[in-house]
Amino acid sequence: MAVEGGMKCVKFLLYVFLLAFCATPGFLLPVVIIAVGAFLFLVAFVGCCGACKENYCLMITFAVFLSLILLVEVAAAIAGYVFRDTVKSEFNKDFRQQMQKYAGNNKTAAAILDGLQQEFNCCGAANYTDWESIPSMGKNRVPDSCCINVTAGCGVNFREKEIHKEGCVDKIGDWLRKNVLVVAAAALGIAFVEVLGIIFACCLVKSIRSGYEVM
Repeated sequence: MAVEGGMKCVKFLLYVFLLAFCATPGFLLPVVIIAVGAFLFLVAFVGCCGACKENYCLMITFAVFLSLILLVEVAAAIAGYVFRDTVKSEFNKDFRQQMQKYAGNNKTAAAILDGLQQEFNCCGAANYTDWESIPSMGKNRVPDSCCINVTAGCGVNFREKEIHKEGCVDKIGDWLRKNVLVVAAAALGIAFVEVLGIIFACCLVKSIRSGYEVM
């Protein structure tokens, strides 16, 4: 049964939403695991197929999954706020664990730490002296990424004025606090789009169901 009248507009808007939603994994992949992005794409694909075929079951499935995703995001936001001190403590612990791996063959750990230290102009977890306890580093050496002007070997026999002395845990924490409004606005924007998707899906489901009842 074809969708008639004003519901054609809703169906069109749902397609627009799905196009935006399909792009979501591309933005999430840098900060979350690939599986989450694949799951979001799958949900969007189910919704697109449901809208295209005007399939009642697929649209119900899409609306339910999208609602669950929204609830998980809200729960994660609340948990992040309530346990913010624990999150900082765990980040500090993880950062120090990655430091222990830095001098070994773990290129991933080295790349992550170098990236953070260069991006936030910091050195070590609490401060640059944290690197003294790392094997193969010693008292007179820090990663080159700690240097104000990064060059090969600049972290060996360094002078304090040539490196960033503040720790990354506090630096990143300060950055998050300063940008919390931006993060919150982005989260609200995503949530708003998801709510629109749920509304459009429910409207289309209602229209499809009405069509079945008429038949």
